[in-house]
Amino acid sequence: MGALAGLLAGAIFRRIWSMVSDDEEAPKATRAGDPWTRVLVAAALEGAVFAAVKAAFERSGAQAFRKATGVWPGDV
Repeated sequence: MGALAGLLAGAIFRRIWSMVSDDEEAPKATRAGDPWTRVLVAAALEGAVFAAVKAAFERSGAQAFRKATGVWPGDV
């Protein structure tokens, strides 16, 4: 599930970046021509998207576990 979440988060980030930026590709920290501000904004956005997708997957998994067992994970 983690790999699927990572792929989905990457796709969502690329889609959002293409909508908010003139560039198709997000800036990279190691590419000389990319300014600091764009690199940091892209990194913050990417981190937020990955965290949100991860939380959504974890929450869905916990709910599925509760439905299957009647117990919330971690309450055992």
